[in-house]
This record gives sequence, structure tokens and C-alpha cells, in this order.
Amino acid sequence: MWNNKDGEFVRYTSEFRNRITRGQSRFAPEADRYHLYISWACPWAHRTAIVRGLLGLGDVITLSVVDPVWNEKGWTFSTEPGCIPDFVNGARDLIDIYRLANPSYQGEETTPVLWDKQYRTIVNNESLDIIRMFATEFTDISKTNRDLYPASLRPEIDRTIENIYPTINNGVYRAGFATHQRPYERAYQALFRALHDWESKLAGQRYLCGNELTLADICMFTTLYRFDLVYYSHFKCNRKHLYEYPNLWGYVRDIYQTPGIAETCHSDHVKRHYYLSQTEINPTRIVPAGPEIDFNTPHSRGDVRR
Repeated sequence: MWNNKDGEFVRYTSEFRNRITRGQSRFAPEADRYHLYISWACPWAHRTAIVRGLLGLGDVITLSVVDPVWNEKGWTFSTEPGCIPDFVNGARDLIDIYRLANPSYQGEETTPVLWDKQYRTIVNNESLDIIRMFATEFTDISKTNRDLYPASLRPEIDRTIENIYPTINNGVYRAGFATHQRPYERAYQALFRALHDWESKLAGQRYLCGNELTLADICMFTTLYRFDLVYYSHFKCNRKHLYEYPNLWGYVRDIYQTPGIAETCHSDHVKRHYYLSQTEINPTRIVPAGPEIDFNTPHSRGDVRR
């Protein structure tokens, strides 16, 4: 991640973009072949963990979780609560995994990372690729019949994900990491226009693409879950709290209360990562004691129909 000459936040492009596909493929969907490296703090990694869990792939794809605090070595493995050491490659730092795949790698180590135990290499480090592969290529060995990417809705799901990425998913980062006033305000205004639009749309439908939970909702959820926890204050996205949007707030609680979601939500990792790691924004490294957010309060989203 870096800023251009105008102070705008620019995100690096993921470099590992191989595909797992059924049939004739170097990377075939097989049980206990792949390993997922994530951070509970990272919204991009969080979406892969949610999809892995909802699709019953917990015993099919193994998991390691890095320490929430990014330090001078980047993402590291530790024994802190909620972390899972690298029991596949024995790495101490996530950058070691990147350099196992490419000894000359000079980029930034990001999560998620999908690792192939057979060829001992990174398959993919782009979260959207990974969740689509989980949803389409592992259906024969998943332990549920849930379909998060139904064929009939795929064009709408893809359009929705493409729509929410620049203004919401990445929009909070474009606001939070801007180093000049104008790019910050542009990102801020675009973010809240998008939230306003979705607040209106969700008055008449339970989920982003109708009345089925899809990959689009998982992509939206991991950002909105963090909104009042960190983005409102830390990233200066403070026009309104999420709870001030009745439909969006109910929508987030609805997804959070979906079986399998809450156990992937680690607010302590989220707060420690943002406030302790991003010292250019929070040089004191003080982690706020609040806010107190109850994602388990009742909602009536099941009554919403398009």
C-alpha cells in the first residue's frame, strides 16, 4: 500500500493469481491439500474464513492465523489468543511463506494466502478469487449444500461486489490512509453516498442481491462489521455510525447471527491491529476501550421481502 503524489491511497495488486479448478488442472480441489493463512483483523482475509466455514470446508482446508499486530517484520505468527501457528511450513513470519513460493519476492505480504501443500507454493493471495474458488470448485467435498454463488445470480453478485469495492470496502481505506484533505473528502463523500444508497435498497430486500445470502453479502459484511469498531474513528469515517442506519445495522446483525459467522469475528484482533499497527494514523498506539456493540440484539430482517 502506498500514496501517490496527490495523497491518494493506492492498493497493491495481488501477485499470485493461480486457479483451483475441477478436471484437468495443476491445482485440483482435494481435501487436506490446501492451507489458508489469514488475519482475523483483515477484512479481506475475514471473508475467506467466513466462506470456508459456511461451506463446511473446515476439515478440508486447514488454517493458520497471524498475530493481529503488524510489526517491523510484517505479519508474524504467535501464541496470542486467537492465533494459530504455521504448522504446515513452520514459518515465524508470513513473508517466509511468500519467499518459499518466490525466493526473489519483494512485495508486501498480505492476507489471505492460499497455500498448496503438494507443490509447496502459493496458489492465490486475492481474497475475491479465493472465495469464488471455495464456492464453485469445492462443492463435491464440502460438508454443506449451501450455495453462496448460485449460477442464476452470478452476474448480479459480481456487479454488486464490483460496485461496493471502490466506495465501501476500499473506500474506508481511501479515506483513512489519504495524506491530503481533498482525496480524503472525495473518499468520505463517496463512502457515505454508497451507504445511503444501500440503506434505501435494504428497506425492500433482506440481502444485497435479493433474499439469499451470497458472496456479495460476505464482502459487505466484513467492512460493515468493522465500521463502528475502527473505521468511524480511526479512519475518520464519522458522518454517521452504522447503528444510525436502521436497515444496514439490522442487516449486519442478521449476517452476524447466521450460524458460523460470529466465531470468525474477533473484535480484539481488529482493534489491536488498527490502533497498534497503523502508527502513522495513531502514533500514541492507544487502543480505545470501547465501543460496546451488541451484534446479537434482535432484528426483523427475516420479514423483509423484495
